[in-house]
Amino acid sequence: MNWLGRLFGPKPELTDDQARRLAAWQALPMPDMQAPIAASRYVVVDVESSGLNIHKDRLIAIGAVAVVNGKIALGDSLEIVLQQAAVSGKDNILIHGIGGTAQREGVPPVEAMLTFLEYLGKDGLVAFHAAFDEAMISRALKTFLGLRFRHVWTDLAYIAPSLYPNLALRYRALDHWMEHFGISNFARHSALADALATAELMLALSERMKEESVKNMRDMRAMENLRRRNSTAM
Repeated sequence: MNWLGRLFGPKPELTDDQARRLAAWQALPMPDMQAPIAASRYVVVDVESSGLNIHKDRLIAIGAVAVVNGKIALGDSLEIVLQQAAVSGKDNILIHGIGGTAQREGVPPVEAMLTFLEYLGKDGLVAFHAAFDEAMISRALKTFLGLRFRHVWTDLAYIAPSLYPNLALRYRALDHWMEHFGISNFARHSALADALATAELMLALSERMKEESVKNMRDMRAMENLRRRNSTAM
C-alpha cells in the first residue's frame, strides 16, 4: 500500500455502475446559497448509529425528508437501514428499535450510500446538532465510497436560540423546541420520525427567520456561525 493508502485507508472497490453513479452525483452543480428558502429544496436528516463515538461506532440508518419551497414534502423522503456485519448491542437496539434481523438484512452499505447521495443531490442539509449526523454520514461515505463529503449543512440547534435568545438558556435539546412549538413525534429515536420533527421545527422557525431577514441558506449559515462564535466567547 502506498503512502496515500496508509493515510486515507484502502480505496473501496466499486463496480463500473457504482462508479458511474458516484461520478454523476459529483458532477451535479452546487446549490445556489442565495436562492430564497421559499424557492429551494432542503434535505433534513437524522441518523441512528451503534453508539455515540463518531470514530468507532457504525452508521445504522438514515432518515431524511425534504422541505421544498417552504413546505414539507412527505412524498420526498428516504429511510434506509445499512446492512451490518455485526448487530449492535441490545441496549442500543432498545433506543432506535432497529432489531438484529433488520440490521442483518439491510441495504448493502455501498448501495445505501449511493441511494442517499442520489436522493440528496447537491441540496443543502439541515439537522439538529448536525455535527454528529455529519460525522457519521461523512465517515460512511469515506469508508464505502471513498468520498470526502464536503457539503453544505445548517444546524437548527444554533438557529433556534439565535431567533429566540430569551429561550436559549432553557431550550437546548430537540425535545425542548418540539414541546415549545407543539410538535409531535410518532416514533422518537426513529431516524425518519426525528428528521420529520426537525423539518417541522424548521418550518416553525420560518416566520421568525423572515422577521430577522434570514432569506436563504447563506443567511442561515451566517446566523449559525455568529451563534457559534458568541457561544465560544461566553
